[in-house]
Amino acid sequence: MESFIKNNKTIHVLMFPWLAHGHISPYLELAKRLAQRNFIIHLCSTPANLSSIKHKIGEKFALSIQLVELHLPTLPELPPCYHTTNGLPPHLMPTLKKALEMATPNFCNILCTIKPDLLIYDFLQPWAPLAASLQNIPAVEFMTSSLSMTSYMFHFFKKPGVEFPFSTMFYRDYEIVHREKLLVSAVDEQVKRCAFQGIDRSSRIVLVKGFREIEGKYSDYLSSLLGKKVVPVGPLVQDPTHDEYDSSDIIGWLDKKDMNSTVFVSFGTEYFLTKQDMLELAYGLELSNVNFIWVVRFPKGEKITLEEVLPLGFLSRVGERGLVVEGWAPQAKILSHEGIGGFVSHCGCSSVMESMKFGIPIIAMPMHLDQPLNARLVEDIGVGVEVVSNQLGVLRMEEVAEVIRHVVVDDGGESVRQKAREMSEKIKNKGDEEIDEVVQELVQICANKKRNGFH
Repeated sequence: MESFIKNNKTIHVLMFPWLAHGHISPYLELAKRLAQRNFIIHLCSTPANLSSIKHKIGEKFALSIQLVELHLPTLPELPPCYHTTNGLPPHLMPTLKKALEMATPNFCNILCTIKPDLLIYDFLQPWAPLAASLQNIPAVEFMTSSLSMTSYMFHFFKKPGVEFPFSTMFYRDYEIVHREKLLVSAVDEQVKRCAFQGIDRSSRIVLVKGFREIEGKYSDYLSSLLGKKVVPVGPLVQDPTHDEYDSSDIIGWLDKKDMNSTVFVSFGTEYFLTKQDMLELAYGLELSNVNFIWVVRFPKGEKITLEEVLPLGFLSRVGERGLVVEGWAPQAKILSHEGIGGFVSHCGCSSVMESMKFGIPIIAMPMHLDQPLNARLVEDIGVGVEVVSNQLGVLRMEEVAEVIRHVVVDDGGESVRQKAREMSEKIKNKGDEEIDEVVQELVQICANKKRNGFH
């Protein structure tokens, strides 16, 4: 393997994530870590997606990470601005998946032009490794959900009706609808077939976003389900020093707050609170008497003002204690700030990893799909506390306020705060162990291809 690295100064990798920010972001972070280890990365997606990440690459990776445009066929109901899940009307999701598969000839041309040593592809594109194999290019699947979530999903693919063997991973009664949406594929033979085709076509290993320190048992179980070695890639947290936009106003406001006195409130880029949840959360923040930065987002095209969704007089009552930001805020930079003492989060996989890396305890408010399981994981390892909704799945202001105060202020929450700090130290001490293993595996796959052709 060492001779392969020595004789081949760089390994060229074509990365092909699904067309969602929650997938592209970890692919980009993995690209950066591989680029630091003598890989040249070609990140392939639609122009609509690439335009939103171009500024995240920076001068440091300008030569080692190259963006490659994949053009989807023109469909009347799917203009180029919808060649991404960001802002995509839900009823067009099947059309987007169809359009991506229809772009197979364009993708084959990209493979032929770049001639990468390796393809890294996503869960929803099992046709991509097949296209690569026709050009003698080995391929490895990289799944961006957590290890616990991925093992949960494949358990129900392979063992429908059998209880998941880890009792701390479960859905509450009011979350069953989200579980059913997630697992509908378990009874959809076409989706199930695609899932296992993707695994079968992955060379030797499967990469999964996760941290062995906290999800080792799920990694081992997933490996037994898939019949392949599962290699965690680590937290893949964005560098907080990288300014995506001018955030001086937000950081300036936070600089004036006491250490660990403020909660950051954000629910990701693709989920929007209901009006009722928005009101309950606002009143909960007000009742908590804790400082907060709250990022509020509205669906594309909807003309809604903050005044319409927030309680009457809310902004004036909270005054300097609260900062409401519409649209976007530098999450990693905020979470790494000493003024932050808690993260009110939907528990998306990336957000959970970021919070743990920076030692910030989580006030968990899972909303859909895999988020409830991520919230259970947060509680199970002791780095956060969940806000349990009512029987209808609606937030309750009193519960919101109580959990925020417990995690950030009350003496009873010190154990959670301590666990969060300890987890941050574990992640820092582990350093890049996971990425080093990933590199070894990928180099070995490429070396085997050079010697014998790939398998």
